Amino acid sequence: MSTVIWHDVECASYVEDLPLWRSLAASYGDPVLDVGAGTGRVTLDLARAGYRVTALDRDPALLSVLNARLVDNRRIARDIAQTVVADARDFDLGERQFRLVIVPMQTIQLLGGPEGRASFLRCARRHLVAGGALAVAIAEVLDLYEVVDGMPMPLPDVREIDGIVYSSQPTAVRADGEGFVLERRREIVGLTGDMTVEENVIRLDRLTMRGLEREGVEAGFERGGRAHVPATEDYSGSEVVVLRA
Repeated sequence: MSTVIWHDVECASYVEDLPLWRSLAASYGDPVLDVGAGTGRVTLDLARAGYRVTALDRDPALLSVLNARLVDNRRIARDIAQTVVADARDFDLGERQFRLVIVPMQTIQLLGGPEGRASFLRCARRHLVAGGALAVAIAEVLDLYEVVDGMPMPLPDVREIDGIVYSSQPTAVRADGEGFVLERRREIVGLTGDMTVEENVIRLDRLTMRGLEREGVEAGFERGGRAHVPATEDYSGSEVVVLRA
């Protein structure tokens, strides 16, 4: 359950990219495959707009919550969305084909380098109809920092659930060879005021738009354009690469 809570605390409030995914769905049509769907931030938004969506994630706990939210959401037509537990680097959905595959929030930079990305690109290409598109969000550059005493800190992500307060405080972004390391301090304040603290570290592979386009061409795609999601006070911006099947 903690995986679900922290996923929602740190990701669920991000909305700046949603208009872009809706625009792409309007351009290419559905069905749409949402890769790294988590608890459904993008899947739910597209389903509410009437698009058929398949949410793919390797964590069954996250997709279990998404399934419950689909059932509870009266604005979403029955059977318009479904979930699949699978690794993005090794999924086989049989004969199912999609007009659009999306990979939000730098998920592709979590796949373990060029080999992991190549495996994913082959899977995505196999499941796209002719003329369909793959759209991938990446962070080319991240502002490096480390929180030290006396300096302003980025605002934490905070959520209260059943009287328990969850806070996720970014503490550092470091360059690490072929990638970036993102560090957070996660705090839980219980009903009696007791606090527990844990450190969380995520590593993103370094990736450029040009590099991703090159890898896409090697996997059988054609370049299909680029888009930009601007940064906000709370979130870094991202670049979106479109590859056409």
